Amino acid sequence: MSIKIAGVGKRFHDFIALEEIDLDIATGELTALLGPSGGGKSTLLRIIAGLEVADTGSVEIEGVDATGLPAQKRNVGFVFQHYAAFRHLTVAGNVGFGLKVRKRPRKEIATRVAELLDLVHLSQFADRLPSQLSGGQRQRMALARALAIEPSVLLLDEPFGALDANVRKELRAWLRRLHDEVHVTTVFVTHDQEEALDVADRIVVINQGHIEQIGPPDELYDHPASEFVMSFLGPVTTLDGHLVRPHDLEIETHPFSNAYAGRIERFNRVGFEVRLHVRLVEDDEAPPVLVTLTRAEATAKALEVGVPVWITPVANASQVRITTPTPAGADPDLPSRTSDSVPQPSFT
Repeated sequence: MSIKIAGVGKRFHDFIALEEIDLDIATGELTALLGPSGGGKSTLLRIIAGLEVADTGSVEIEGVDATGLPAQKRNVGFVFQHYAAFRHLTVAGNVGFGLKVRKRPRKEIATRVAELLDLVHLSQFADRLPSQLSGGQRQRMALARALAIEPSVLLLDEPFGALDANVRKELRAWLRRLHDEVHVTTVFVTHDQEEALDVADRIVVINQGHIEQIGPPDELYDHPASEFVMSFLGPVTTLDGHLVRPHDLEIETHPFSNAYAGRIERFNRVGFEVRLHVRLVEDDEAPPVLVTLTRAEATAKALEVGVPVWITPVANASQVRITTPTPAGADPDLPSRTSDSVPQPSFT
């Protein structure tokens, strides 16, 4: 194991940031710490880096107990959200700064910097200042600087959070390719579910200082362990007392077995996707059920506001039973299906 975390806990006065965290991260793995703001993911990353001290527990890096080691002796590379660039140094100077501090020979520094700038596609910008780079280029420079010292572990704290959506997508694809080239053990913090699902080998879902679930992206998305994981990893809607993905609902304009009758209350197109709000016949006081499908599918089925429809989860759809208390004023009894009969709506 590259990183072994055992029983780590951290409090800030009365606030419990982390409680009894146990986590093993394999050598060469790209792991995402995913969760909402304030959930504890950045605190855990900073404890691994040595930038925060855990109240309880231990941290091992490459088999060495790093619990009491200062950050500079842990051989970790750290990339912050806002680059933390040295404004007066060139791109090459920034990338080589860690090596200069370690008093490496000039020739070795120059060779390593050239290799890294080529790796992150910034060779042509070596003599520029950070202010002359775009946000995406500055983040690539920060990654090159972190890799320069040949760290055992690379830690990224919301590395793309300050960038616009299109640049984030480009950089996360680039990060995946970079990781496949250098194979350094990498841990990155994000609250962006799509980013974690797209980039990580494994995802650690953290909420309120606890680990909710650990596993490969597909496993967490298809087999969530809790309501929180189900709802945090993608859009959900409620049907028959369960959380289900809107795209996992079959919708037809005619009755079929085990389906719920309803009527389309809202039709909203977002690019290629159509989002339908379906009001169920058997419980018109419950929130409408969200169904998503492509524009082509909606057109082929002649779906529009007011059309009677029948819906049901597709085979093998991810579903999690709702166990949390129903908010005051809401009806906890959602419609239940029958196996042989199909409810017939009486639309007036």
